[in-house]
Amino acid sequence: MRSADDAFTRALALIPEGCSKGSFEAGRWGATVKRSPDGKRIWLYAEDLAGGDIVSFNLYLLEASGSTLKPCEMSSEKVIAFVLGYQPDKQDQPKLPAKRSGHR
Repeated sequence: MRSADDAFTRALALIPEGCSKGSFEAGRWGATVKRSPDGKRIWLYAEDLAGGDIVSFNLYLLEASGSTLKPCEMSSEKVIAFVLGYQPDKQDQPKLPAKRSGHR
């Protein structure tokens, strides 16, 4: 089961802090992620932009007992499927200043 935990943790790390939009199961979703300053709690709330569904959970990262997933009124399986399947939109690349010609 450890590899499943690792895959979940890696996938969750790819969801950016704050608000993002992306795709899950051929639908468009909006997700908000907040990570506590001490790194011990991650909160996620996501909703289907067509209005049909939500995913919400807290993940507690504790040294002594490992991680504890606390879904909000839904199954752990639903939360895990979302995190593993959600693909955030690619962020716009920062625009670099145009190169100036060698003329002065």
